[in-house]
Amino acid sequence: MKPSNKNSGYELIHSYLTALDNSPGVYRMLDEQNRVLYVGKARNLRNRVSSYSRPSPSHSSRIARMISETASMMFLTTSTETEALLLEQNLIKQLKPRYNVLLRDDKSFPNILVSKEHSFPQLKKHRGNKKEKGSYFGPFASASAVNRTLNQLQKAFMLRNCSDSIFSNRTRPCLQYQIKRCSAPCVGRISEQEYFKSVKDAQNFLSGKTTNIQENLAKEMKRASDQMEFEKAASIRDRIGALTQVQTRQGINPRSVKEADVIALHVDKGHACVQVFFIRAHQNWGNSDFYPKISDDMSNAEIMEGFIGQFYNSKEPARLLILSHEPENSDLITDLLSERLSRKVEVSVPKRGERLELVSGALRNAVGSLNRKMAETATQTKLLKDLAKVFGLRSTPRRIEVFDNSHIQGAHAVGAMVVVGPDGFMKNQYRKFNFKNENLVPGDDFGMMREVLERRIRRLSKEDPDRGLGMWPDLIIIDGGAGQVSAVGKVLADLGIEDVAMVGVAKGVDRNHGKEEFYMLNRPAFALGKNDPVLYFIQRMRDEVHNFVIGTHRSKRSKTISANLLDDIPGVGASRKRALLDHFGSSKRIKSAHLSDLKSVDGISSGLAERIYNHFNDT
Repeated sequence: MKPSNKNSGYELIHSYLTALDNSPGVYRMLDEQNRVLYVGKARNLRNRVSSYSRPSPSHSSRIARMISETASMMFLTTSTETEALLLEQNLIKQLKPRYNVLLRDDKSFPNILVSKEHSFPQLKKHRGNKKEKGSYFGPFASASAVNRTLNQLQKAFMLRNCSDSIFSNRTRPCLQYQIKRCSAPCVGRISEQEYFKSVKDAQNFLSGKTTNIQENLAKEMKRASDQMEFEKAASIRDRIGALTQVQTRQGINPRSVKEADVIALHVDKGHACVQVFFIRAHQNWGNSDFYPKISDDMSNAEIMEGFIGQFYNSKEPARLLILSHEPENSDLITDLLSERLSRKVEVSVPKRGERLELVSGALRNAVGSLNRKMAETATQTKLLKDLAKVFGLRSTPRRIEVFDNSHIQGAHAVGAMVVVGPDGFMKNQYRKFNFKNENLVPGDDFGMMREVLERRIRRLSKEDPDRGLGMWPDLIIIDGGAGQVSAVGKVLADLGIEDVAMVGVAKGVDRNHGKEEFYMLNRPAFALGKNDPVLYFIQRMRDEVHNFVIGTHRSKRSKTISANLLDDIPGVGASRKRALLDHFGSSKRIKSAHLSDLKSVDGISSGLAERIYNHFNDT
């Protein structure tokens, strides 16, 4: 729908009513720069938009401000109300409107995978799309929760965690077998049938069928003891202990709730914390906290609806959601999640019983987490104010971008950026840079820093030219001294950027922590007191970007080092590469293999065998 010729506010919104009908759909409110202010859904578009077309005592200050800033609107009709809810949440995630509830940390969660692509299945951590064949158990709240569980499961069931290529090339048991965490199927220390039984037991345990497993192990231990096989009995005892430790670490293990996501919301002084506990197979698989962006006048029901819609935008819900507060449009939420899961999802706000105990425990965690977060934010705010004084900034910075680069004698060079704001490190804003300038001299630190900053500023100028999205930094910090500051200053000047402060941080003459020197354009180098909190703050930022760029550099270097010799041969994809490696054991052996040996590999045709042979033996 074309923008009205009215300027903004109630009159403008009213002008759209004549063209709207009673269909369900989604509406967007935009300001004068066509930036999206708000995305909303409606069972009846005409009725919903009409509620914004005239002043009302029910309008909060946020809604009144939003209406006054509205310069145009956009509409999309949908077939159903559920479709409108789904579209609304997708648009909120994509556009991040100022007046909506925004879930800022939309991370994925890991699972445990029992792989089925091998006769001796592997037990491992998995994150991402579930493309690999096998049984998935999760989600777990964090990688550490998965690692703890895997650690105990390996003790209890002695399943392998090595890759298929390592498995196929073992000639003797590895250390995992020596410390009784693997049954060494790679060298035949256990039959396929016995190993499969252990796999089945592990799956049953992860499915909540723990009683029979522990009872059977107890019987085996007694039988071994009666037959005076004390070493075997001790090994089984340790396995029982490992299973018990998994359950003990989980803390909450509800009897009446087999599968649920427990979601509790706590709001205080315009800040919100949402705690999510994952209950699977009557076991607590960890919890995670989230801090959605809200406004002071948002109701608990509005926040809960916005969180659930965005949280499950890319995640699979449990069959039961146990909530601390009833969300707006609970029926639509239920229909949407049921449609996504392809089975009935129940949404419950309990008043008594074990469900209430679960959500009350989650709520206590939400209160504690938000209190700690607000204390940290207060400290962070003071540090940012003091930082502004030290560097002579006009106002307290809301966004600081810190840059560094890493290389070894010019090789595998990468750049990195970390972002700091009032809430601390904004990890979803971190960026990596692979250098593209072919004329860049290897090891030229000035040139690398210049390229990184130039690319960053050009991207900002393209994505947020009006600086209304909060993407522009108020302060740039670089790892370097006068030379780097001069190089970056020239980049900013060439791009016409005059209002972004920039500081270089260099270790002093002794190159020690605490003796850093700071460089700014048109200002002599200076240092801070050894015990100054601002100095510690700057050191933390510099160490964070240093660790991030070093990790990126190592990852790039290891990928280059581990690049397979077969990668450059046309026609050799993943499956044929695996067939060759399984047959010969390593790329080196493939390189020295005779043509007749290459032809004997399953899936390798005569023509492809000749191509591989000629690739390594072309003179």
